[in-house]
Amino acid sequence: MKTPAKKKIRTRRHGTPVLTRRDLAVRVAAQTQFTQLEAAEMIQKVIESIENALAEGNVVEFRDFGVFESVKRKPRIGRNPKRPAETVMIPERTVIKFRAGQKLRARLAKGK
Repeated sequence: MKTPAKKKIRTRRHGTPVLTRRDLAVRVAAQTQFTQLEAAEMIQKVIESIENALAEGNVVEFRDFGVFESVKRKPRIGRNPKRPAETVMIPERTVIKFRAGQKLRARLAKGK
């Protein structure tokens, strides 16, 4: 009898595990009556809704989890690390900022 193959866990540098969209869909499907495909579609719709809201300049807030907001970064002067005497103008750009909510911060402070 064959033994089941071990699932390969994706990691970043230094061995930090990564939760992918597919992994999330598998977890949601396991905890609900939805199929993995339905869960993946719902997750995609949520992500698209968050993207659209941020693109419109809205703030996305999930109580106790955190807040996503788009923020304009001012133009600034940067330096080439290989040639420090050389300066480069970095233009203004919009970035996404995330602030963790109170419960998430408390849970992270406790550890796993």
